[in-house]
Amino acid sequence: MGIDLVIIWSFIIGFGVIMYVLMDGFDLGVGILFPFAPDEESRDIMMNTVAPVWDGNETWLVLGGAGLLAAFPLVYSILLPALYIGVFLLLTGLIFRGIAFEFRFKARSSRYLWNWAFAGGSTVAAFAQGAVVGAYIEGFETADRMFVGGALDWLTPFSVLTGFGLLAGYALLGSTWLIMKTEGELQEWAYRLAPPLLFVVLAVFAVIGIWTPFVDEMVRERWFGTLTIIWILPALTLLCAYQILRSVKRRLEGTPFVATLGLFLFTYLGLLVSRWPYVVPPDYTVWDAASAPESQLFLLVGVLFVVPVVLAYTAWTYWVFRGKVRAGEGYH
Repeated sequence: MGIDLVIIWSFIIGFGVIMYVLMDGFDLGVGILFPFAPDEESRDIMMNTVAPVWDGNETWLVLGGAGLLAAFPLVYSILLPALYIGVFLLLTGLIFRGIAFEFRFKARSSRYLWNWAFAGGSTVAAFAQGAVVGAYIEGFETADRMFVGGALDWLTPFSVLTGFGLLAGYALLGSTWLIMKTEGELQEWAYRLAPPLLFVVLAVFAVIGIWTPFVDEMVRERWFGTLTIIWILPALTLLCAYQILRSVKRRLEGTPFVATLGLFLFTYLGLLVSRWPYVVPPDYTVWDAASAPESQLFLLVGVLFVVPVVLAYTAWTYWVFRGKVRAGEGYH
């Protein structure tokens, strides 16, 4: 039996997406929380916790996007026209946030503008990501392997809800990151934020969980047709939520962040299980969208070299910049 390159590439793209969500999610979360920080010194510390790693985190977005174009070109030809405005907002937000990193520490009288650029860019990027996910869950209007809907079809009540849900989720991830990386008043502020943010996230997840089966019949059949092992995923998600609350109450520092990563991971796996193998719902599977086997094999050779290098320098960066970030210290 030969190797199915489509399955391999599906795993690679799926891995790249979740790595981006987990790694860029917390620094977007820091930006979302930025306007509500106790004071300007706290904002300096917050930005310094992510300054050494934020650009490396976005490597996974590039890797996932480039891999998707090469391995599943049909996805690009349908999803980009369908989500053009959402993707534009996402990239614009990331650009504003990146510029703010470079200019805020140099600015004096205009620092407040870069504060808003950092916070606004992070918020817009996070909301756009969530809205795009919501549009993906709802599916796309296609004909003859082309998108035939309107430019604003992606913006629906459901996608707006998922957009706000991801905003709250990234804010939770950012607060638990700050718990782990800071101390004193800023850390206590992050401790106070985590529980209410978690309750907002769980409330949105509950509404989405109830709403989604009415959006798509296949999802309803997959989850409610027969009792299967996939129900372990929401159970594990709730277990992670309990662990966040428990560890915050006990004033643990690293556990809330790890548990929040787990909450995102199991939610993401639930989304994949709901949609597999449809990469462009509701019509096209990963095999329909795949490029030629020769192209996938050629590209796979390069990816097998690139991914270990990305993992290695990511791990090294986090090791070098481990520990607490304090006032007056940081990477500029």
